[in-house]
Amino acid sequence: MLLASGQGKRFGSNKLLTAVDGVPLYRRAMDTLAGAGLDRLAVCSPYGEILAAGEELGFLPLRNSGAAEGISASVRLGLSAMEDLDGVLFSVSDQPYLTTDSIIRMLDVFRELETSLCALSWRGRRGNPAVFPRDLFGELAALTGDVGGGAVIHRHPERLILVEAASPRELADVDTPADLLP
Repeated sequence: MLLASGQGKRFGSNKLLTAVDGVPLYRRAMDTLAGAGLDRLAVCSPYGEILAAGEELGFLPLRNSGAAEGISASVRLGLSAMEDLDGVLFSVSDQPYLTTDSIIRMLDVFRELETSLCALSWRGRRGNPAVFPRDLFGELAALTGDVGGGAVIHRHPERLILVEAASPRELADVDTPADLLP
């Protein structure tokens, strides 16, 4: 599940349309997830351009009319399209250097231990994306406001397995234009 509903307030505009190395952030995220061998791909966004691009790449487009509520609206909407799966990976669209290889490693760990929560990390510090098992879907669906899956992870620290990214750069996200400077 690709979350692409951010308002870009700190960035000053819709950052997901900003190109990094010639490719918009949302498209980089879609390309990364598309190669990971996920059973179902979906993109949650209020932006028609992003939904159309996702559909062309095989993502189920989910129009997020509740984006102003915050990340929980995206989580609930995305989860509604994934309820029949054993787990759901939630990924944000503003990590331009996230790699498909790291996602595949995390998915491999999750498939071995399907009752665990898995999150990409760097040197023990949790980041995004994360994979949640089916038994936590109810907790995810109950989230409200600008609260994401991290709240569920905090309630279940004993179930969290951190999967090391290939580099710290993979976990870096873009919040302001300065985050794009080398």
